This record gives sequence, C-alpha cells and structure tokens, in this order.
Amino acid sequence: MTPPPATKVLVIGYVWPEPRSSAASGHVMQILDTFLQEGWDITFSSPAGTGEHRADLTALGIREVPIELNNSSFDAFISELAPDIVLFDQFMMEEQFGWRVEKHCPDALRVLETSDLQSLRHARHQRLKDRLKASDDNNDFSDLFAPALREEFDLMADTDLAKREIAALYRCDLNLMISEVEIKLLVEQFKMPRNLLHWCPLMVEPPSVPPVAFEDRAHFLSIGNFRHAPNWDAVLWMKTAIWPLIREQLPSAQLHIYGAYTPPKATALHNPAQGFHVMNWAEDALQVMSAARVCLAPLRFGAGIKGKIIDAMICGTPNVTTPIGAEAMHGNEPWPGSVTRSAQVFADCAVQLYTDKTQWLKAQTLGLELLTNRYQQGIHGPALIARLEDCRQRLSTVRRDNFTGSMLRHHQHKSTQYMSQWIEAKNRYQEDA
Repeated sequence: MTPPPATKVLVIGYVWPEPRSSAASGHVMQILDTFLQEGWDITFSSPAGTGEHRADLTALGIREVPIELNNSSFDAFISELAPDIVLFDQFMMEEQFGWRVEKHCPDALRVLETSDLQSLRHARHQRLKDRLKASDDNNDFSDLFAPALREEFDLMADTDLAKREIAALYRCDLNLMISEVEIKLLVEQFKMPRNLLHWCPLMVEPPSVPPVAFEDRAHFLSIGNFRHAPNWDAVLWMKTAIWPLIREQLPSAQLHIYGAYTPPKATALHNPAQGFHVMNWAEDALQVMSAARVCLAPLRFGAGIKGKIIDAMICGTPNVTTPIGAEAMHGNEPWPGSVTRSAQVFADCAVQLYTDKTQWLKAQTLGLELLTNRYQQGIHGPALIARLEDCRQRLSTVRRDNFTGSMLRHHQHKSTQYMSQWIEAKNRYQEDA
C-alpha cells in the first residue's frame, strides 16, 4: 500500500535562522526540527539577506528558496509548491505574504510564530524611555517592573504596531506563543479567543553530562544579540550602574559580554582595567556559559522568554535577572538564581551568588529541575504536532468560529486586489499618455 504523501510545509522567515545569534532563530530551528522528526517536507523562504551566522538548512534536508517583497513571482512559486501548512515567522511576514497565500493556497493552514509580542516589547521600551526622561535615578526601577496586565493593555492599545500585530494573529488559524503571560494578556485584555493561541515555549533536552564544577568556573557573563534593543540597554545599565557596584565588593571581578553583530558603540565600552570586557560573538555560547560562574541578565524591558537564561540553565550556570527576564519562565517553580528590581540589589545578589557555593549549587539544581519540568522538547514537540493536525482536520470549523479573522483576511485580500488594479490602471494611463 502506497504511504500518504508527506505533509508539505512552507516557512516564510523574517530572517534566515541564526540559532547561535538569537533565541528567536533558535526557536524557529526547534520547530523545524520537530517537523523533520515527523518526516514533513519543508521549504524555507525569506526576503532577507543572508547573515554571517546563518544555519545550513540544506544540510538538514530543508529546501531554501529566496523570495522578494512585492514581487508577483511568489504567486507562481507558492501555487506550484501547494503547501499544506504555511508558517509565518513574525507577523510582518503575514502582512507581506498572507494575502498571496490566501489567494493561491486558501486551504493551507496558516500558522504564525510570534517569537514574542513585538507591540508589548516596544510599549515597554517607550515606558522605560519616559521613566529615564522623568528621573535621573539609575538604581531603582521597581515601578517599571510592576504593571498589571491592564496597564500593559492601556500602553499598547492605541499603538499602530499593536493593531497591525493583533490583526495578523486573527488572520491566522493558529498562533504559537512562547510566553504564557502574553497569552493571558491577549485573552484577558485584548479579548482574543484562546483557541487561536498555542503555548510553544523554547524546546530543549536536559543536559546529558554533569555541569562544570563551582571551583572550575570564573567570571561573570552576559550574552545577547546586540541588534536586539533590550540587550543593548542591559549592557548600558550594567556599565553605568550595576558593574561599578559589583566591583566595589569584588575589586578583581571580571565581566565578559558576548553578542552577535557588536556595534562600535558597544566595543567602545570595552575596558579591561575595569574588568568590563566586550568579547563580540561567541562561537560556542554554551561553552562560554559553562565556563562562567554567574550569568547576568539585567533586562529593563522586553517580551517573550529569554534564550540566554535557558542556555544558563542548560549549562548549570545560576543567573541574576529582573522581573522582565524571569517573566513567564518558571510558572510556580522557584527561580534558579535571583530576581531583582534595582541596581544595588542586583549587584548584591550577583556577588552573593558568585561567592556562596551553597547558594550557587542550590540555584544550579533549581535550573536543571526547571528545564526538566517545563521545557522538554519531547513534551512540547508532540503537543505542537497534535495541535497542527487537529487544526488541519477541523480547518473549516476553525475558520468559521474565527469570524473576525475571516473578515480581516477578506478586507486584506480586497484592499491588495484594489491596489493592484489601481497600479495597473495607472501604468496603462502613463503608457497611453
């Protein structure tokens, strides 16, 4: 008996994945790996240029097809491919290509990988900017870290970015959410139907080898792609407020900061005399994380969940972070390190964790337990596949129940159709003239 054809998946990426540069790309690769384990036929397309740290998808058996924005050649490409599932990596790709998918492959399951709610991250960034303008206190940010979800909604609701992003979520049949807090925000404040959302956090396997011992580690470490604004802001807060406080207590302490795409403004902060080392990109993030004693993640804004903290737990490296860094990452389980709200407390906790082996070992154990209980790919991968298959089987019902999404797709398609007709008419008029 002939086996059924493999499920065909088209992934439209905002960038070509660079899993060693960002957690967002790492999550995309985890999803692709889940699809490969099912034997699915995957094509990855992106209008982005190729980055220097991109993953070799072809080596994994994934076809790579560059595409262009606002180019009708995509129509012939997707018509010929006829995918069963289209996964948009970030909402801007749904904006750009969703109407073409609707036109040429209306029966394909439309899935959006959000990575994080960008409108939430940008709103929080604006809150931080307003706070820094209003006060020169660079120590205590307790007020910044304590908003209720209703306050987050009020900050987001009138922004163009939130309206664009949430419209894109409605236009899709299923949205992969990395953060349970963001699910709660969408359901409780934006009144989005819960059945349009699927919790799909970072998916990893617990380490198979014992972590490096306390005595064999040295230095503090911070890591993150410098193109990601929250990471750059964290470096600035460390440089201006946190690190001097740590050095007061540990005069010989060293901080190693790693990140892809290090700009000149970051390398200008490099100061070995102060123990402040800007190290550029790490070839092996897990190796440098395993060599460090404590991971510092002083994030003052952001969204989603934090890949650097997942990596720290994989390596058995305790961390110190803020409520933004810890958000949605540990559920009701204890934190594997410290969560702080001010530069002074951050520095005090970092020093204590660095010097107290008993506390350090306790935090390490909590991190490994958290990985096992919350982030196993062996749990979340099958759950994702089951949810996608269920949506495919009930696609007509899913779309009928999501009338708002159907309405938005209808108007998106009509508006682009009218715009195309207008451009064609304008071109004919110019040719006749």
